[in-house]
Amino acid sequence: MQLVKTERDNLLGPLQTVSGIVERRHTLPILANLLITKAGADVSFLSTDLELQITTRAGFGTGNDQASTTVAARKLLDILRAMPDGEVSLTLSDKRLTVQSGKSRFALQTLAADEFPTVAQAKDYGAVLELPQKRFRQLLGMVHFAMAQQDIRYYLNGMLIVVDGKQLMAVATDGHRLAYASTELDEEFPRQEVIVPRKTILELQRLLEDTDDPLKIEIAATQAKFTFGRVELVSKLVEGKFPDFQRVIPKGYKNSFTIGRDELQRSLQRAAILTSDKFKGVRCLIGPGQMKILSTNADQEEAQEELEIAYDGDALDIGFNVTYLLDALANLKVDMLQISLGDSTASALITIPENDTFKYVVMPMRI
Repeated sequence: MQLVKTERDNLLGPLQTVSGIVERRHTLPILANLLITKAGADVSFLSTDLELQITTRAGFGTGNDQASTTVAARKLLDILRAMPDGEVSLTLSDKRLTVQSGKSRFALQTLAADEFPTVAQAKDYGAVLELPQKRFRQLLGMVHFAMAQQDIRYYLNGMLIVVDGKQLMAVATDGHRLAYASTELDEEFPRQEVIVPRKTILELQRLLEDTDDPLKIEIAATQAKFTFGRVELVSKLVEGKFPDFQRVIPKGYKNSFTIGRDELQRSLQRAAILTSDKFKGVRCLIGPGQMKILSTNADQEEAQEELEIAYDGDALDIGFNVTYLLDALANLKVDMLQISLGDSTASALITIPENDTFKYVVMPMRI
């Protein structure tokens, strides 16, 4: 039975969409497969790792019949990538999926569709909100770098999403730094907080586009669903209590100055060259009218950068992990930054002048 007959590129797009989360080695071999379901002209492709599930739909099926099967995601993707442009057909017969294009023909093993474990979707989603894809993508971009990667405090290996009134907030922290960003919604919602896993956030960043096309977000007690274009992404949520981010963000700092993002970024990148791999520390000496950035390493090498700033506050000598500063600067698309400081033992606060939708807190380090 022929499942699909279409141009190679039409098929490649949906497969690339769903294949990102497929792991080659899994305790359940069938999870290395993707589920292909045909209902007349509608064909859907689905992949899951049991925590996250991605489905995408396309309209290039042939005939009016119905069928479903599962096949190795990476093999199918690799075969299609290697094929020349042109028409491709997928045909199912006798538990094998045949991929054919011109004079190339591949027969792949399949596993039964009814053995494929799909994520059970929540019956009741509380908040249902809509906003342009690019706005949510920008929100994720401003905080994703502060997520922990493999922290034993598992609730840090993700991003806190808060809906409150007309505000949508995203917060991430790894215990050494915290990033916060917010955007305005068109309608009001009761307060709801969920922690979305790191893997889901990275997939959303990969799949969302910089367009005004709508993204629908549905939040349930243990699950979130994101629908955009022809894609539906369902994710389990991380259980646990996220730190109270409002308490972490410093208030009332008197020592502050504005500085050009590019200028600061370039100076830090140069100073970072002479930091050691293990110890990424730079020293910042801040005094009236100037900021010095110093770095040294075990070979007694030194770097020094000087920047002019409009500052007449206290003289400060404070150390930071340069990677934490550069991460924020690389993801902020603004010309000017405001840096606010307490003393040499207090966290630094980086914000955007005249704008309270972004806050980045970095703990100092001893140098």
